[in-house]
Amino acid sequence: MIHGMSTTHSTTDHRAPGATHRSSDEVNDEIRALWLRAGGTLSGEQRRAYQRLVLEWASAAPRPASHSKSSKAA
Repeated sequence: MIHGMSTTHSTTDHRAPGATHRSSDEVNDEIRALWLRAGGTLSGEQRRAYQRLVLEWASAAPRPASHSKSSKAA
């Protein structure tokens, strides 16, 4: 249920299935290497690998403590 999901950062690991515990920098290096090997045009298999890497990168990227705005009364 989407409406029941929290949008704040938690300590629960929300990595893509099969993702390792690499840093976003490590995953980014692999993404860059994939594009270099591909010469700028990804095959179907490379595109799927790229999509998996992007999901892994997104799950490893640092997040702010909170996305909600403060609603202080004056």
